[in-house]
Amino acid sequence: MQGKLYNPIMDVKKKYAKRLKEIPPYLFAEIDREMAKKRAQGVDIINLGIGDPDIPTPGNIVQKLCESAKDPKNHRYPSYDGMPRFKEAVVKWYERRFNVCLNEKETIALIGSKEGIAHIPLAFVNKGDDVLCPNPGYTVYHTATIFAGGSPVAMPLRQENGFKPVLSAIKKPKKAKLMFLNYPNNPTAATAGKEFFKEVVDFAQDNDIIVCHDNAYSEVTFGGYKASSFLETRNAKEVGIEFHSLSKTYNMTGWRIGFAAGNEDVIAGLGKVKENIDSGIFQALQWAGIEALEGPQDSVAQHNRIIEDRMDYFVEELSALGWDVKKPSATFYLWFPCKGSSMEFSRRLLDETGVVMTPGVGFGKHGEGYVRAALTQSRERLAQAVERIKKAGI
Repeated sequence: MQGKLYNPIMDVKKKYAKRLKEIPPYLFAEIDREMAKKRAQGVDIINLGIGDPDIPTPGNIVQKLCESAKDPKNHRYPSYDGMPRFKEAVVKWYERRFNVCLNEKETIALIGSKEGIAHIPLAFVNKGDDVLCPNPGYTVYHTATIFAGGSPVAMPLRQENGFKPVLSAIKKPKKAKLMFLNYPNNPTAATAGKEFFKEVVDFAQDNDIIVCHDNAYSEVTFGGYKASSFLETRNAKEVGIEFHSLSKTYNMTGWRIGFAAGNEDVIAGLGKVKENIDSGIFQALQWAGIEALEGPQDSVAQHNRIIEDRMDYFVEELSALGWDVKKPSATFYLWFPCKGSSMEFSRRLLDETGVVMTPGVGFGKHGEGYVRAALTQSRERLAQAVERIKKAGI
């Protein structure tokens, strides 16, 4: 336009939605940036910060994907809520693993359980509604609530209560629409049994709350422990759903495939959101998922033996250094107290040893004073981490 100078530089940050300013930086993205700086300085990083299994996906699952990807039938848009055959595999898996009876309307395929967790508040939470979130906890519970216009209400997870929330201590629970739970737990590795889930169902019925149980680690267990499903509890399907993932069970984190199961109306609400936001999962991936759920399961036990061996070694070595570390019954995480600020402890560990562990405060304020280590590195790399920690005198 004549007489005016065109300035092509726009201050885009000023245009960010308020919700982006309300959420903290995503913890693992921040860790990735810190690691990148160190690597640029020539530091050999041993990353125990993220729960990304280093063990390959079982070969039969990879083979099924390769076969299915060649079939032109799988090259078109998939159904929004999952192929009937995939949902059938989920139903059969729940019956075989937990003795829980479902029908296909009570299941939905997800682009990883994280996607479903992020979308569920959009189906049920209005501006100003409360959502009960474990703290410390998986950060997506908190941020998904904010994206939906809701208010995250922290449920403190404290060691003296086995890192389970004290439901009777929750103030004004009737304002809450949803409650997120996660056992076996990330980040604390705590477990919960049927008595606790019965308490949760009663609490949800009394307060008209939808329970969203994240059960991604149910198959990563040791020492004869078997994790429960929330849906095993009487009346659980009346009050909620359970999220599951193939990521941890079958070492498929990058594949992005999971599912949710439970209350038909809650599943339908989540499906309504998904219909308008995504276009489903690539069908070849779903066939690979079917193979994972219905194929040989010996890889799961083998994987758990590897993780347990790492657990036994690392707990023994760190305990010998005076760290207060105890072996859990599930997950591949160690959650233990540190001296002083968890951020300062983790930063010192990175600066002086090149070993990355996650500061507990990154999972919420009630995680302060703790650190999480993910045993997703080989025994050899763990031994190197131990030697570096010894040398640094941490």
